[in-house]
Amino acid sequence: MMTTDGKIFHLDAYNAFNQPQFYRPLLGQLLETFVFQELRRQASWHDAPVTFHHFRDKDGLEVDIVVESGGQRLAGIEVKASATVTSADFRGLRKMKEATAERFAAGVVLYDGESTVSFGEGLFAVPIRSLWEIR
Repeated sequence: MMTTDGKIFHLDAYNAFNQPQFYRPLLGQLLETFVFQELRRQASWHDAPVTFHHFRDKDGLEVDIVVESGGQRLAGIEVKASATVTSADFRGLRKMKEATAERFAAGVVLYDGESTVSFGEGLFAVPIRSLWEIR
């Protein structure tokens, strides 16, 4: 027997994958959750403690995932289900950089593209697949 929540999820998933106007927002949410879980998994390999947060300022600018390493440095991560990135995708990261000053290590927009591209000092667009590539 399926619960009410289960039925709603099933209908939402059906609508998302069968009606394009619903597909992109759900894909973005699923991708963000998937990346967060992968980062948590990889963080478990580190000796230093790694904690995860979310950033939002009073104006509503936000960063999907904030990674804090050893209680010191902060890295902001935005997740985009898109093959292109623009300067506007870094608004929340720029605000976080301004708010955290010296603690800011880097800001990254993970996207479904092919190239790593700099968008200013400490700000980069990076392909999502980089999470699994060994360099």
